[in-house]
Amino acid sequence: MQFELTDANFKSEVLENPEPVLVDFFATWCSPCMMMMPIIEDIADYYTDINIARANISDVPEMVEKFGIRSVPTLIVFKKGEIAGRTTGYHSEDEIINFFKSVK
Repeated sequence: MQFELTDANFKSEVLENPEPVLVDFFATWCSPCMMMMPIIEDIADYYTDINIARANISDVPEMVEKFGIRSVPTLIVFKKGEIAGRTTGYHSEDEIINFFKSVK
């Protein structure tokens, strides 16, 4: 499952979600982010047990500040409302899946 995040729905979709959520913080001007977009979409389509949320940093300034997003792409796994893992930069599909499973 994949959904877009806003400052308004972040709490209900991520922090209050009983399942782990992989959040992809990205920017449309970021080449590595755009290269990862189809990978994230493929993971969301194939791995239905992984909750994935995408957050355009231009649209979520409160989250960017709260979670100290300094570069994109940044992937953060939230588990029961807490950060369980964090990685920055371009990653392959296998690397993203292994990252999620390692902190899930």
